[in-house]
Amino acid sequence: MGSYINKSLLIIITLFTSSLNYGCAATGATNTDFIKTSCSTTTYPTLCYSSLSSQASSIQQDPKLLAHAALSVSLDTARSTSINIVKLSRAAGMTAHEVGAMRDCVEELSDSVDQLRRSMAEMSQMRSSNFGLMMNDIQTWISTALTDEDTCADGFAGKAMNGGVKTAVRQRILNIVHITSNALALVNSYAALNG
Repeated sequence: MGSYINKSLLIIITLFTSSLNYGCAATGATNTDFIKTSCSTTTYPTLCYSSLSSQASSIQQDPKLLAHAALSVSLDTARSTSINIVKLSRAAGMTAHEVGAMRDCVEELSDSVDQLRRSMAEMSQMRSSNFGLMMNDIQTWISTALTDEDTCADGFAGKAMNGGVKTAVRQRILNIVHITSNALALVNSYAALNG
């Protein structure tokens, strides 16, 4: 009889544990589905999803957490891109035009990082009593960061610049432009839900 009870208890524990694991897996899938659905409204949905899906468990299904995570990814990417551009700007053998464009780009990226940092700080302090005003500031700062990044990319456009420097810089800059564009779209979606 004792063996029968132990087997029954083991079966119940196994079923209970399996249902808990299934529930966790289902929640994880739901969280990633939330990110995928939210990212589908952005201009670069594949990049959006790939840059945010690893944070599904912390984002859960919260539009504010999603917008904050997107801003964080944008800020981190802008910082690392800025560091890479500074390193590239020190490379020997660049033309005067390339040196000037690099210098301008470093300044624009520095401004972009500042705007994104301000947006993150403001987003962290968001209150319902002044939501509209704070959200307007955040949207303006992200738009300004995006303009700064676009301006940097424009410095490497056209036929005056060809070769490795142009390719290396434009690839990095276009990546941050796309990530920041996605962050702005997700912030705008969050604002629309609460506006």
